[in-house]
Amino acid sequence: MDSTKAESVSRALEKFRIEIPSWGFANTGTRFGKFLQPAAANTIEEKLSDAGQVHQLTGVCPTVALHVLWDCPDGVNSTDEIKELAGRYRVQPGSINPNLFQDQEYKFGSFGNPDKKIREMALQHTRDSVEIARQLQSRDISMWFADGSNYPGTANIRQRKQWFEENLQAVHAELSPSQRLLVEYKPFEPAFYHTDIADWGMALLLARAAGPQAKVLVDTGHHYLSQNIEQIVAWLLSEDMLGGFHFNDRRYADDDLTIGSIDPYQVFRIFHEILYFEVETGKQADIAYMIDQSHNLKGKIEAMIQTVIMAQMLFSKAAIVNHEALARAQQKCDLVAAESVLQDAFATDVRPVIQEWRESKGLPQDPMSAFHESGYLERITKERAARNARSVTSYA
Repeated sequence: MDSTKAESVSRALEKFRIEIPSWGFANTGTRFGKFLQPAAANTIEEKLSDAGQVHQLTGVCPTVALHVLWDCPDGVNSTDEIKELAGRYRVQPGSINPNLFQDQEYKFGSFGNPDKKIREMALQHTRDSVEIARQLQSRDISMWFADGSNYPGTANIRQRKQWFEENLQAVHAELSPSQRLLVEYKPFEPAFYHTDIADWGMALLLARAAGPQAKVLVDTGHHYLSQNIEQIVAWLLSEDMLGGFHFNDRRYADDDLTIGSIDPYQVFRIFHEILYFEVETGKQADIAYMIDQSHNLKGKIEAMIQTVIMAQMLFSKAAIVNHEALARAQQKCDLVAAESVLQDAFATDVRPVIQEWRESKGLPQDPMSAFHESGYLERITKERAARNARSVTSYA
């Protein structure tokens, strides 16, 4: 790799940060059950400890996404403990995720529920989540809804849209000036006839209805097969409405697979669209890169390290795309030349430069090997195994 490309990779690595999810270290699994892992985290302290290990080895994961019901069982009263533990393990609280799908009251929806009391319950939980975020100095409140219906005629779709607009506006009114509301979408599951926020266009309209501090969150697993996610990214960038990502990979739909395990070229293309936007406009895209994965088979910490390494590598590859050559080829409709610009960047081995960058930061050149040699996995397995063995697996 020539020096110009190497410098581009180094600059990209300096700014790249990706948030890791607390739930990625716990015994979560599929809808049908879960395979227990002896080293899985059970408490918020164990989750933050594991997250701290990933950040210590990679240097690019300073924040941890938190799920309110799972990580803040005492609501705002949980924040002092979380701040103390986060400081101990050298990470920071990241995006705050309200839980509007788990309680039995949400059987027929949360913000879209026909029962006003349940809509108010969901709204209050989200307001509490905003306050938790404020206490933890977290910027983003990430909203995903399971709301929808499974059978034609069983829900008033237009009325539910109005209820969503009203509640999102009410949440937006609670935000401090520095906070953002990220609206996520999902085409199906668990709602199989209609989902209230089923695609990026619906999320865009609802975010705009909510207010100026609301943006769209793109989960790479929440799309139909073969959907052009980078086109969605480009449109949202053009509209100044792209707020963040939940990164994972999929073979079918929301499979929660590690980044790049199925289609690394897709993630590369997404990063390329973002960096191309920045080059062409001269603007820095304000996007929160976050991981949303639950590992049922892979070791949880190892899977997270693997994901972070892959994300770093694909971002670096996107950073060496020759934008001038690409723009010329696009203007001339030189299809082969334009496509080759992307393929050449994707085919470039950026690992030596990444290893040099890690060394310059006092990080291990090979984070996975360093983790295996650290003894951390053996220690936590010994400490947690008995408790995890007593856990009961439930099946749907």
